[in-house]
Amino acid sequence: MGKEWLAKEIYAVSHLTGEFVLRSGQISNEYFDKYLFESDPRLLGVIASEMSAYIPIGTQALAGIEMGAIPLTTALSLETGIPSAFVRKKAKDHGTCKIAEGIDVAGKKVCVVEDVITSGGQVVMSVNALREAGAIVDNVICVILRSPQGRKRLEEINLRLHALFTMEELNELGQRQ
Repeated sequence: MGKEWLAKEIYAVSHLTGEFVLRSGQISNEYFDKYLFESDPRLLGVIASEMSAYIPIGTQALAGIEMGAIPLTTALSLETGIPSAFVRKKAKDHGTCKIAEGIDVAGKKVCVVEDVITSGGQVVMSVNALREAGAIVDNVICVILRSPQGRKRLEEINLRLHALFTMEELNELGQRQ
């Protein structure tokens, strides 16, 4: 199928125009609704297959950030056999009270999974929480990097980012005839 085919499919299914407020607070006139490509089992399977190549050798756990990255992380776990954890934005005050549900991340090499990264703010908070829980986190993978600012912010806390597509690539490949 290839990356160009995948870009066209993601673009066709999830590219929206209008006025959107991003998590970062920025206003955008275009938006990729990740839930539209994550809820399509055919697309999600191909995305997981493509993204699995970006998971560093030796990764012991995948950690998906709530809520958007949970389907991706589950698909990647099924694709690779690597166990997963699901990172909450805030630990619940009942039950296990953990920030990361699923496999125990303490002492493990963890690759963080995210769907779309703009500023990197949520990833930074989640990685800091995972590190506090004892995880060894050096790598992040995502489907779409909206802004180079996100990569820069992750590099500031010693993270390597592997993006399936930048927003520019997705727009260019997605609109190609």
